[in-house]
Amino acid sequence: MAGGAPQPHKVMGVADLAMFYIVTGVSLRWIATAAAFGPSSIVVWVGALLCFYLPFVLAIVELSSRYPQEGGLYIWTREAFGPYVGFMAGWSYFTSNLPYFPSVLYFDAGNALYIGGTSLLFLRGNPLFFMGFALTALAFITAINIFGMRFGRWLHNLGAVGMWGPALIVIVLGGIAWWQFGSATQFTPQSFVPVFDLQHMIMWAAIAFALSGAETASFMSGEIKDPRRTIPRALPIAGLVIVSCYIIGTFAVLLAMPSSEVNTLQGLVQAGAVAAEKVGAGWLVVPLALLITLGNLGAASGFLSCAARIPFAVGIDRLLPPVFAKVHPKWGTPYVAILVQGGLGAVLCILGQAGTGVKGAYDVLVSMGIIAAFLPFALVFLAVIRLQGTPSDTPLTRLPGGRATSTVFACIGLVTTLTALVLAAFPAPDEPNKVLAVIKILGLTTILLGSGTVVYLLGQRAARQTV
Repeated sequence: MAGGAPQPHKVMGVADLAMFYIVTGVSLRWIATAAAFGPSSIVVWVGALLCFYLPFVLAIVELSSRYPQEGGLYIWTREAFGPYVGFMAGWSYFTSNLPYFPSVLYFDAGNALYIGGTSLLFLRGNPLFFMGFALTALAFITAINIFGMRFGRWLHNLGAVGMWGPALIVIVLGGIAWWQFGSATQFTPQSFVPVFDLQHMIMWAAIAFALSGAETASFMSGEIKDPRRTIPRALPIAGLVIVSCYIIGTFAVLLAMPSSEVNTLQGLVQAGAVAAEKVGAGWLVVPLALLITLGNLGAASGFLSCAARIPFAVGIDRLLPPVFAKVHPKWGTPYVAILVQGGLGAVLCILGQAGTGVKGAYDVLVSMGIIAAFLPFALVFLAVIRLQGTPSDTPLTRLPGGRATSTVFACIGLVTTLTALVLAAFPAPDEPNKVLAVIKILGLTTILLGSGTVVYLLGQRAARQTV
């Protein structure tokens, strides 16, 4: 911003950024989701790593070196396809985070119950508890993000420990339980072969979505020290932790308990509790639940922080009212955009719960989030392909082979993303009313995205009137 307007503070170095990628890249709920489908999900993790995560990281490294300014995929798609497509990519990602907050905080609430041992487990099916927990957590992370990365990064760093720490505990407990009592799951060559039916293929979309998160920090490039150098250094460090947590964590859950008994809302802490009881370390359940709770709270904070930069960047471009471009005079944060992000997340939390149980609300919110997020991811891969012939003012960071390598990896990532998009529209296998679920998922997603066109047209009209 020009003049003497406050600027975001550049406070994130390589270590902070790697921790941020870990807290937004690891979501412990997906370990439970994968484990519920048995050993074949481990092979699917490897496939998602090669066909989505690796191409996605390479695309982000190249695009962030080409356009390092704050705004991330909004800026990249705007430069590749024009202001309308850029706006819709940013809007789609922004709206994908609205169902994300209540869904991840519902998962967090389910795990937080174990902090009280067995005394709070009677609340597992109580919608008021889950909604109250999600709203309180949203208020907390909204407030801490207004104070800025100087404070928020500590929650993110703590959240990163709360992501890999529980996975490590469950891995160790699962290993001990296997050593003493044998595996709860039969691992045979046949059990690792992916099953090509609709029920399993729907799970593939969730696993691919689980490996997103590498895009987050680029929304906040203005708060990263030397982003062109820091982002490529932090991503490989975080990627090693993220992939290890998912693959080894899934394996450990299956060592501790059969896949048929895994609960997708509480699977990791549930597996930890089973393994801890087997080896006589039941006291570990409380710290395990506490770490998982902190980890997901940090993840929600990280996504709120990065997603709020989209209306901030769009406000600077005058496609939203100028108030969205305002920076707090003391904290240097886009506080209006952060407040709007937190407030809309709270509204969707209430609407998602209306008229359904905890599990039904969770499944619908997850499907909406996947679809709305994968649309802009597809545009990121298309932007890489489109921009190959466009000269850059700065040296690009990419693999040897240059243009040809970038195009091949972008095409692989694009095909994977489009496939996951289609699969995500199908309802959960245990959904009793599948037609209604599809209508609800696609209808709410259409409303979220369709409203983006309306907002864009209103913004264009307002911008013309002020010229």
